[in-house]
Amino acid sequence: MSYADKVFIENCKDILKNGTWDTDREVRPRWLDGTPAHTVKKFCVVNRYDLKKEFPILTVRKTAFRSAVDELLWIWQKKSNNVNDLNSHIWDSWADESGSIGKAYGYQLGVKHKYKEGEFDQVDRVLFDLKNNPASRRILTNIYTFADLHEMHLYPCAYSMTFNVSGKTLNGILNQRSNDMVVANNWNVVQYSVLLIMMAQVSGLEAGELVHVIADAHIYDRHIPTLEKMFENPQYAAPKLVVNPDVKNFYDFTVDDFKLEGYEATPLKEKLEVAV
Repeated sequence: MSYADKVFIENCKDILKNGTWDTDREVRPRWLDGTPAHTVKKFCVVNRYDLKKEFPILTVRKTAFRSAVDELLWIWQKKSNNVNDLNSHIWDSWADESGSIGKAYGYQLGVKHKYKEGEFDQVDRVLFDLKNNPASRRILTNIYTFADLHEMHLYPCAYSMTFNVSGKTLNGILNQRSNDMVVANNWNVVQYSVLLIMMAQVSGLEAGELVHVIADAHIYDRHIPTLEKMFENPQYAAPKLVVNPDVKNFYDFTVDDFKLEGYEATPLKEKLEVAV
């Protein structure tokens, strides 16, 4: 069993057993047929993943690793808000006719801000501080920009990443206001583990711990039958993540620079509908 499997199963069983349903309320999300998409949730779920021990990817269900990394690069490298720059269709439901998702995600990371050291966007500021001021307790990003919320087609779910250097180890905290546990939980864990590893490598550091803080950890009603089948799936050891050691510039990474060795997982037999 991978550690990610253990955490995921424990979280989901706890939510199903002890969570709170919203069936007595009006909810915003809808299924494709127009039916309200209700959830059962737990408040403030916190998980810790030690990247020095193993890479936290599920084996009880297959996580689309390359697509997850591609989306991460779309947001953090390309700083794009247009689905035409993305090699998957996961954002199509929130895109307009031009492919834009509004002033969300990558757009916010690419906005430049003035500092005494010069102008930086949020990503470049992190990279600058990790190399030049690693003792700083101010190394973070935040894409939940209230002034622009009305121009975002979806409010950011994973909205803040805090980086902290201890000795030669880079740790991080991912703050997430909302997490669809069955569809997106491990997707986000994989992405931000890769991000921490990327940031560490180009800064001469070693990736340490990713702490994932979820304010609203929920399971959608229509996902429960599929989730319960996952609980019965085989559990395998975590694969090894191999990263191209020659990449020294954050913007030189490509999807092909990340390889999973020995990844065994059960493919999803049923397609998981995403509530919009």
